[in-house]
Amino acid sequence: QVQLVESGGGLVQPGGSLRLSCAASGFTFSSSSMYWFRQVPGKGLEWVTRISAGGGTTFYANSVKGRFTVFRDNAKNTLFLQMNSLKSEDTAVYYCAKDSDGLERGQGTQVTVSS
Repeated sequence: QVQLVESGGGLVQPGGSLRLSCAASGFTFSSSSMYWFRQVPGKGLEWVTRISAGGGTTFYANSVKGRFTVFRDNAKNTLFLQMNSLKSEDTAVYYCAKDSDGLERGQGTQVTVSS
């Protein structure tokens, strides 16, 4: 079955950087567009970014454009999210997903941006 396992979250100061990873299995990763979402407790799931199956096309939410970069390694079935210039409002649980609604997502990894 589909399995998505995120890692790389943690505590970082404002202005800092983190790189999230998502290990995928149970489906043909190289043929699938992939997504990152995030969620703050008490709020809905927020779409962050999308990357095409081949990695050549990406889309970003306005809130992260210019600061976050999504990329993938299809040989290793792994999705990445490079997050730079982090702000306190980026604090959330981050999920990778294989569908545009975020229904098929992993367990998430916590990112906390705080001084």
